[in-house]
Amino acid sequence: MKQQKYLETIYDEKSKPLTDYPKKLVNYLIKRKKLSKDQKILEIGCGRGEFLNEFQNFGLDTYGVDLSDFCKKFFSKLKFKKVDLEKEKLPFEDNFFDVIYSKSLIEHFYFPEKIIQESYRVLKPGGIIITLTPEWEFNQKYFYEDFTHRVPFSKTSLRDIHQMNHFKDIEVESFIQLPIIFEKKKFNLFFKFLSFLTRILIPDYFRMKTKWIRFSKEIMLLSFANK
Repeated sequence: MKQQKYLETIYDEKSKPLTDYPKKLVNYLIKRKKLSKDQKILEIGCGRGEFLNEFQNFGLDTYGVDLSDFCKKFFSKLKFKKVDLEKEKLPFEDNFFDVIYSKSLIEHFYFPEKIIQESYRVLKPGGIIITLTPEWEFNQKYFYEDFTHRVPFSKTSLRDIHQMNHFKDIEVESFIQLPIIFEKKKFNLFFKFLSFLTRILIPDYFRMKTKWIRFSKEIMLLSFANK
């Protein structure tokens, strides 16, 4: 299978239909980091484009890059450029973006530091980079189920890769991809505890049966850093 066909194969609509999760996550990130409608945002590895589309719906000036132009099938009006980041630089000038966002991207590269270096170059001084990637501590059993995964990250290594490439004010945390946890602050601790019990008590056999079980086990890392 050619690498360019990854999205078309793994993220086809029948097996993984579009949901309202991107809207919920984007709204959470916008509120948490107080992003504003006049900001330019780049999503590196925008995939089908559903997260970038939600940033655009909020009013940000959005740009996307990916190896595949699969996003055009779903969101034809997105500003998109096809780029092979293994071989090419980001096709933007220095200090261009206010925000750079990626989700489930850097673990697919043998040299993820190249992505971080290019992000630093095109980010404006004071700009923010937001990165989501599987947390190795909680994904050791599942990480290589995706044969295109190359480099796993821990809290320490994700912090270090940003720090070594000149980013500052780095925050790295475990992130459970369940909106009821990251949206409902009032009951946050209660649902976190239920998720914890799910993670340790429910056998892995049931992991793919529900999203609650899967994402209680497959915890992500969420990081923020400034240029």
